[in-house]
Amino acid sequence: MKKLEQLYEGKAKKVFKTDDPNLFIVDYKDDATAFNGLKKGTISGKGVINNRVTNHLMKLLESKGIPTHFIKELSERETLVKKVTIVPLEVIVRNIAAGSLAKRLGLEEGTKMKRTVLEYCYKDDTLGDPMVNEYHIYAMEYATEAELKLIVDYSLKINQILSEYLADLGIELVDFKLEFGKTTDGTIVLADEISPDTCRFWDSKTGKKLDKDRFRHDLGDVEDAYKEIMKRLLTE
Repeated sequence: MKKLEQLYEGKAKKVFKTDDPNLFIVDYKDDATAFNGLKKGTISGKGVINNRVTNHLMKLLESKGIPTHFIKELSERETLVKKVTIVPLEVIVRNIAAGSLAKRLGLEEGTKMKRTVLEYCYKDDTLGDPMVNEYHIYAMEYATEAELKLIVDYSLKINQILSEYLADLGIELVDFKLEFGKTTDGTIVLADEISPDTCRFWDSKTGKKLDKDRFRHDLGDVEDAYKEIMKRLLTE
């Protein structure tokens, strides 16, 4: 598989073309951002951890019937994925009140939700990824009703699979962000990443945050928290 020119560089990853028009290579970076890019820094080894953790969880989800863009891990930082057109929505799945939800609704962080909460944000950095609802999504044609129903079904199933899997490793899945894409034949698949960058992971016993909140809020031990997640997931 030949790596060709860079197509895109985001806050956490670079994407490259390959000699197969239907396949891309994703290269994970150590760059860290928070608050829509207002805070910037570096987390040493983050790219390796996010790549390997994402691929591990993508393979788990594939085995449980969730289609993903994952093809093959090429190196510690690089992964071969299917070419997809990203649906311009971030799906946030929330099990426990934290972050913006706690702030917005005046909830104490750590409050368990009576049922899983799904939120949608329109993917646009210049607008600050504003929250939208189904009416916006259909009116702006970000997704059809059938596509959104499938995305919701997948998101809830992913939450169930990951919550149960992580609980066995002593990790509480507080909330997480998902992105989906359409392959060249129009199939909707899980894309992007599932990592300490995109999930809130808390230690089940101590409540210690093992995710990017340690960077966001200057809690220290950022690298160690990321390493702890990889250790628990990849040394079962």
